Amino acid sequence: MANTSRQPKIVPESASPRSVAVIDIGATSIRMAIAEIHSDGEVRKLDSLVQAVDLGREAFENRRLSRKSIEKSAAILQRYQRVLQEYGITSQADVRVVATTAVREASNRLAFADRVFVATGLNVESIDEAEVNRITYMGVIPHLQEHPGLADGKSLVVEIGGGSTEVLLLRSGNVLSSQSFRLGSVRLMMNLDGVRASASRRRAMMESHIRRILAQISEEIDDDAPVNIVALGGDIRFVADQLTDWDRKSLAELSTKDLVKLTEQVLTLDQDAIVKKYGTSFIEAGTLAPALLAYSMFVQHFHQSHLFVSETNLRDGLLHNMAAGGSWTAEFRNQIVRSAISLGRKFDFDETHARNVAELASKLFDQLRAEHRLDSRHEVILFVAALLHEIGMAVNVRSNHKHALYLIRHSEMFGLSRSQLLQVGLVARYHRRATPQPSHEGYGTLPQKERVIVAKLAAILRLAISLDDTRSGRIRDIQCVCEPKQLVIHVLGVDDVSLEQVSMSRNSGLFRDVFGLPVLLRAGRR
Repeated sequence: MANTSRQPKIVPESASPRSVAVIDIGATSIRMAIAEIHSDGEVRKLDSLVQAVDLGREAFENRRLSRKSIEKSAAILQRYQRVLQEYGITSQADVRVVATTAVREASNRLAFADRVFVATGLNVESIDEAEVNRITYMGVIPHLQEHPGLADGKSLVVEIGGGSTEVLLLRSGNVLSSQSFRLGSVRLMMNLDGVRASASRRRAMMESHIRRILAQISEEIDDDAPVNIVALGGDIRFVADQLTDWDRKSLAELSTKDLVKLTEQVLTLDQDAIVKKYGTSFIEAGTLAPALLAYSMFVQHFHQSHLFVSETNLRDGLLHNMAAGGSWTAEFRNQIVRSAISLGRKFDFDETHARNVAELASKLFDQLRAEHRLDSRHEVILFVAALLHEIGMAVNVRSNHKHALYLIRHSEMFGLSRSQLLQVGLVARYHRRATPQPSHEGYGTLPQKERVIVAKLAAILRLAISLDDTRSGRIRDIQCVCEPKQLVIHVLGVDDVSLEQVSMSRNSGLFRDVFGLPVLLRAGRR
């Protein structure tokens, strides 16, 4: 499982590929992948490195990382940086460093990031569960689409890490739900610290905790519908390497019987014996048994005779994201929109009006690119905010805009991080009433760049809402013309827009304040 040796350096066949690297700082290891990105978007792996660390135990137990661990991590990253220089990777734009659960949960995570920056010049980005699920989806979906039995069926994608378990439920490539649970191999081992009990009793304690999490997961799954399990993670890849002749280019298929048998063998061994028999590091040996026990119980809980194992990992997803220039694909955008609509339906929103406003907001965004200068990800933020701007009605009509912020901010939506959910919530919050103020919850704490983004998107959303003021959906086509001193919106195919003009005059003030342009609405013929 551990592999600190590096593959021979591969010389690119042409000068066009871009050499990049991603580094994943996890609970038990720091891993780096180096690749070259070709002009057609193909990602070709060149090298991979892994070094064991024990950040998870410290972070989960003390909520702090020790100075010793911070210095060890910085030293590892310094060594990685020398490897990057061998490959000619010197620009920060070509390196992405992410930290997951362990660093994210540490109270001194900023001190950790600052120390790494001082030592290496690398920026450490703590990513949350939503970002991990997004990257996991991007990495695993091609494998599911290529497999005849998985492309059109229901699949449960699960990765049991050191600190958390990530679960994606997919059907025909569409995300039905995404969840993160506090179940991890390091956490399971920590629950046994200081417990003087027999091996069977210690195992029973781990099984009890795993069952509680499985019960939570089952609430999201329709047990009557057949489901395939696709497992990710270093521990389950270790099993696939032990039990199958796996080329790692496609999905490996494991029988549940063989997985359980190997799990039973590992559970009888102590750390020294695991290291000696399987060649793992001591840190990996300490978490292998609880991880395999969790995977085994997971598959048995859903009555599966087999499971699939994917080579996909966080670094692969990060590399493909870099190849895409950090942009979101149309399919990924659709997944976010589906998740937002599901949330809206939970609060019985006016779906027809919400969709009309969202489509109009998207058209305004596209035609006003020269004015707002935002990228496609912000269009998704605007679209989702438009869909959900009225869900606060379920709580209170009078203050529905404030309740919309709260509901969105505290909901789970596939693909959107906590910071992005806050932006969505704030844009929805400002769809009516007061304009953004520094004293408002959530808004005043944003950096200036994000405050401006929220204001721009909220201003556009107000225009879209005015265009569907009659809630009839009669306005579909618009044409925006930015004249020297005003924005003129021509409504195509509608002769009388007097009602919308009244609404526009009332709601376009924020747009004027943000963009410096008053708004004029005109009826026009196609």
